[in-house]
Amino acid sequence: MGSQDKTSSKIGPLLLSISGPLPCALKGTVLLNHPYFNKGSAFTHEERRDFELAGLLPPSIQTLEQQVQRAYEQYCAHPTDLSKNTFLTSMKEQNEVLYFRLLHDHLPEMFSVVYTPTEGEAIQNYSRIFRRPDGVFLNINDADHVHHDLSLWGTADDIDYIVVTDGEEILGIGDQGCGGILISIAKLALATICAGVHPNRVLPVVLDCGTNNQDLLDDPLYLGLRQKRVIGKRYDDFIDAFVQSARKLYPKAYIHFEDFGFDNARRLLEKYRPEIPCFNDDVQGTGCVTLAAIFSGLHVTKQKLEDLRMVVFGAGTAGVGIADQVRDAIATERGISKEEAAKQIWLIDKPGLLTSAVKSLSTAQKPFARPEDEWKGKQRDLLAVAREVKPNVLVGTSTVPKAFTEDIVREMASHVERPIILPLSNPTHLHEAVPVDLLNWTNGKALVATGSPFKPVKGPWGQDGQEIEIKVAECNNSVVFPGIGLGSVLCRARLVTDKMLVAAVGGVAELSPALKDDTAPLLPGVEVVRDVSTRVARKVIQAAVEEGVATEQGIPEDNNNLDEWIKEQMWKPVYRQLKFVEKEGATREAKGEMRVVGSLSTRD
Repeated sequence: MGSQDKTSSKIGPLLLSISGPLPCALKGTVLLNHPYFNKGSAFTHEERRDFELAGLLPPSIQTLEQQVQRAYEQYCAHPTDLSKNTFLTSMKEQNEVLYFRLLHDHLPEMFSVVYTPTEGEAIQNYSRIFRRPDGVFLNINDADHVHHDLSLWGTADDIDYIVVTDGEEILGIGDQGCGGILISIAKLALATICAGVHPNRVLPVVLDCGTNNQDLLDDPLYLGLRQKRVIGKRYDDFIDAFVQSARKLYPKAYIHFEDFGFDNARRLLEKYRPEIPCFNDDVQGTGCVTLAAIFSGLHVTKQKLEDLRMVVFGAGTAGVGIADQVRDAIATERGISKEEAAKQIWLIDKPGLLTSAVKSLSTAQKPFARPEDEWKGKQRDLLAVAREVKPNVLVGTSTVPKAFTEDIVREMASHVERPIILPLSNPTHLHEAVPVDLLNWTNGKALVATGSPFKPVKGPWGQDGQEIEIKVAECNNSVVFPGIGLGSVLCRARLVTDKMLVAAVGGVAELSPALKDDTAPLLPGVEVVRDVSTRVARKVIQAAVEEGVATEQGIPEDNNNLDEWIKEQMWKPVYRQLKFVEKEGATREAKGEMRVVGSLSTRD
């Protein structure tokens, strides 16, 4: 994750330090065309001379801040969020520092453009807005070449973080085939801007197994395999070929599974989690950030996990993942079995409340199925369950718009002083409810976090009917998954354990604004996400050391030195001084060969 020969005088040698000049063996046009090194108009007089750029650039030397101002004006000139998204993609391909600095300086405004909901629109239109490829495209009809195709991207020390998807269940919009590569790219961009994961040490991958999206199959411009999805043993063998090759070729890399279908996401995670450092954001990340929001809400209501009664509406990958995380936390805090802890959770899906009589239960859903005898003769829709259970937490992961009706919310609020309501489905038009309705229906009492950003809500809910403004938290995985990945990478974790995830949740919850003000968001926002990621990484590293799965040497023990150690290895969107080095004897990074296919021989 950066230049590999730097040191810090305070905390000793760091393999991944970012301090000091950046060695570069490129010159002229080649240098200007390299997004990792390119500074455009910000190259200094000395750099223009040393790197033969003087005749290739206008004479005025500008600061990064001036470049950001120009880029922001260009961004604002685009009429739609999709065109803004495309503009940012183009900038990233030209100048990575400028791209990430622009995001850094305007992250609250731009987050929804580089991620949900606009990234979902870009993925849906991938084959129509396609300009140039980025990332690794592996297809199931060419499975014998998986190892070879992966091997071309670097040496064993070059890759720290891999995001891989099969594109089956993207951002609530379903099967998007090979367009899923954009979610891998987007997640890695978030890992960089939110946690300082180095952009030249990551690898986005799509595993094209076909698509069941008929619109894509009928689209003459569709770029992926024009066939129905392959399932069964052939699919499993393809996934395994990728995982085993990735581990052999890039043994230090952390593998992040993203947007696999419900039937595969958990199954694959359970298969590989005991063997490799891996993480599934849909199963684990969503559960972690939701649990952090619940922790904060319970703090406001002066309750504990033992008081929790949670209904989850939508028992797919995300919903069951949330249930798992909450169950495990209850079991840990109360010192009870997971089976006993699951009794505080009710899942509702298409058949209604999930009970032991539902024949279509998945393996993941079964631990939460209620005994059929408890519900004989009772209605099993959401309103009836809310009336019967009297939940204090309601989570929506159903993608059913407006499912949390006024009747349901008022029923919940009639039993609970401060109901915690989390409509998490993405994108925005699939939300189970919007904050303004939830707050109006509960006289401003609801504690709300959503899956997409919403503006603050004003209402007469203060003392003596005074108007107050309530800021709504975005229950966004980006406050947790980048820090988990950063911590795992920096300590070179052999595995990602349950205790590491629980520690990450604690790190997020500790920084909740609602701990000091109950009108503040339940979760920290993206404007402080790098601080959150530092805290999460610290907690993850400490848990990994305690569990004996951290393999990096020399990890500081006390919090202050560990925070400094982490920050020294977080990539930052600033221009580092370039130092010219001759190609002979230069590192692959200095030669601009990181993530450049064709820069090294085929590896075994």
